[in-house]
Amino acid sequence: MKIYKKLLFIISLGLLNNSCELLKEEPEHILVSENFYKTPEEALASINAVYQRFAPGMYNRIINVMADLPTDDLKNGQGMNNAFLIDLEYYNFTSENTFAGQTWMEHYDGINRANVVLSRVPTVTMDETLKQRILGEAHFLRALFYFNLVRFYGKVPIVTSDTRDLNNLNLERASVDEVYALIVEDLKFAENNLPVTYTGADLGRATKGAAKILLGKVYLTRKEWSNAVQKLEEVIKNEATYKYDLHANYRDNFVPATENGKEMVFSVQFMENPGQPNGMMILDAPRTRVPGLTGQEADIPTLDLYNAYKPEDTRRDATLFTSLTVNNKVYTFPFPLYYKYYDAGAFSKTAQSNVNVPILRYADALIMYAEALNELSGPTPEAYTAINRVRRRAFKDNLHDLAALNQTSFREAVYAERRLEFAKEGQRWFDLVRTGRLLTVMQNHKENGTINIKPHHVLYPVPQRERDINAKLDQNDGY
Repeated sequence: MKIYKKLLFIISLGLLNNSCELLKEEPEHILVSENFYKTPEEALASINAVYQRFAPGMYNRIINVMADLPTDDLKNGQGMNNAFLIDLEYYNFTSENTFAGQTWMEHYDGINRANVVLSRVPTVTMDETLKQRILGEAHFLRALFYFNLVRFYGKVPIVTSDTRDLNNLNLERASVDEVYALIVEDLKFAENNLPVTYTGADLGRATKGAAKILLGKVYLTRKEWSNAVQKLEEVIKNEATYKYDLHANYRDNFVPATENGKEMVFSVQFMENPGQPNGMMILDAPRTRVPGLTGQEADIPTLDLYNAYKPEDTRRDATLFTSLTVNNKVYTFPFPLYYKYYDAGAFSKTAQSNVNVPILRYADALIMYAEALNELSGPTPEAYTAINRVRRRAFKDNLHDLAALNQTSFREAVYAERRLEFAKEGQRWFDLVRTGRLLTVMQNHKENGTINIKPHHVLYPVPQRERDINAKLDQNDGY
């Protein structure tokens, strides 16, 4: 069930875009309605509005572009139509880049929506368990927004109250450590107040397990290996309690009938009808090569990615395709295209997919656990068990199990596994940055031509329009 469809859109009257530019243009929207946030229904509407920030474009387009296009997994297929995409692909982007600005703005909008919940819902008279759950969801979502921001931009302003006047907006950027401290605090609150599972219409909401796994990812990003192991173990050693496991088939993560199953920890929920589809299908689909399907070929996988898969790895054909059979006729493409978000049920309609976009999958928890264990003590039996569960699902046998590796070779195997497992899930750029490999990988990646990558490109620039409004925002080095 897609929870976004249950929004009460009147909530938008009280949820402000945190962009100073928008607030200066429309100061009358600063005041949050004093007549709202009075009932349990309005409390639920307010948290649903935070989830709504994910759709339609945050993860299925913005994060996809920012975290996959400037890597060795993706190339722009739109030619010169969108110069800002070419700038991202070749590392020629500046503080004026459209997506860098939109990413900042949309994440702060999400943060402000969460802050509205956290400031208003505590005063609502309602069931206390439900209230704490809603607050836990808001803390989880705010942590996720800040986690993306700090990884993209480094230092960012910390805003923890709903924005009601302009006087509080000109904030300096907080240190990276301060931002991460807030993220950890938010996730600890979330894991203590969220339920293990949901049913029915609430499927897709943040859970206790999602908070723990995201916190494990935060610790991994910070190279706090012991904390990462401890937090991920809380789930992995109790996976029956949290009801997590791997699907038998990798493709089941990207089929509407099974996408909210046992492997999906947290995802962006999409539904073609009544009107919040995942637009990645039409972006990835062939332009005019298949009758009845007019895609854009906007995001084209690199041959380097395609060739990184072994032919017997079932993830390759679940992620990429070089042909499509329609009405018993095979249509072959001259190069691979992304198949991951292809939805056959939407093929003859709008080419707008119903497939959700994963943010956290249980496979991620297992591979992160293996990585953290290896960084602590080398490749332990538990590390092999975790990563080989993922590989056995991919290869349908144990003949491809990792074995007899030293710490360095196991580390490289983990890096390779992450690329193959999470292609086009908005993880590649983050992984390359956090492991210190972005410059080397992209300097050696010649498929897209000469890439102008420099050391400062491990962070994106603070958007110029935000600095024009807020003189206290300094710029990242190199921009």
